[in-house]
This record gives sequence, structure tokens and C-alpha cells, in this order.
Amino acid sequence: MMEIERKFRVKGEFKRDVHEQFRITQGYLSSVPERTVRVRIKGEKAFLTIKGSSSASGASRFEWEKEIPVSEARELLEICEPGIIDKTRFLVDFKGHVFEVDEFYGDNEGLILAEVELKSEDETFEKPVWLGEEVTGDKKYYNAMLKQNPFKNWQ
Repeated sequence: MMEIERKFRVKGEFKRDVHEQFRITQGYLSSVPERTVRVRIKGEKAFLTIKGSSSASGASRFEWEKEIPVSEARELLEICEPGIIDKTRFLVDFKGHVFEVDEFYGDNEGLILAEVELKSEDETFEKPVWLGEEVTGDKKYYNAMLKQNPFKNWQ
């Protein structure tokens, strides 16, 4: 139940290497840093996810997730905090790891982030050329924060 991942900005063309993609709509019933409660519709499935506080490095944190009916997720999205996240997730296999690349829309248009899940915080991995600055642990890049302070406000 521990999620270990590193997060990066994307600086180049990655779409030629995509092997799967799907649209994601998500909202937050709670976005306090100690525990976020997220409702997500991901393609044809839906999930309720609870995440705890991040470790000191920002690379790991508690995560619990349960699949729920899409109809229930749509109902829960109606009572979420303001600021729904809308994005397409692209999956890219690269040298033994799967990179999840999120292209955001709406108030976060123009932001593209990549995450790679790891088995341990010190696991090594090769970085594709399109991977940019590492933003692991930078809270402004958390989806729960992007709904409160979207990318359009950063300039």
C-alpha cells in the first residue's frame, strides 16, 4: 500500500512511443496534504483513492485504492471540492519501466508531467530524452494542488 514514484516535467516529443492512452477526470472529496481522497474516472473504470502524506523526499506515500462503479463516481464528482482535473494519460514503456505521461486540459492546459513508479526510492532507471526537470516532492505539481492553483496562474 506504499506508492513510490518520481515525477518530471516533459520537455520533448513522447507520443510516438505511446502504447496506450485514456482520458482521466478526477476530483477531490478532501485535498488536505495529510490525506487526500480522490474520485477518478479513468477510461471505462472508476476509482476511489486515499493518499497519505509524502515522505521527506516526496517520492513515497501511503495509497489505498478501490474500484467503484462509474455511475457512483459521477455522483461523487458532483460533491467534490471545486477544481476538477481533466487530462489524458499516455503510457510509455522505456527500458524496463512504464512512464505515465499526463497532458492536462482546462486551467492546467500546457502542463505535461511524467511519473515513473519504482520498487524502492533508490531504484535506478534510465531516463528518456523527453524527460525534463525532476519535480518529485514539489507540492505545486500534485494533482490536488493543481486544482487549487492551476498552471494558468503560474506565469
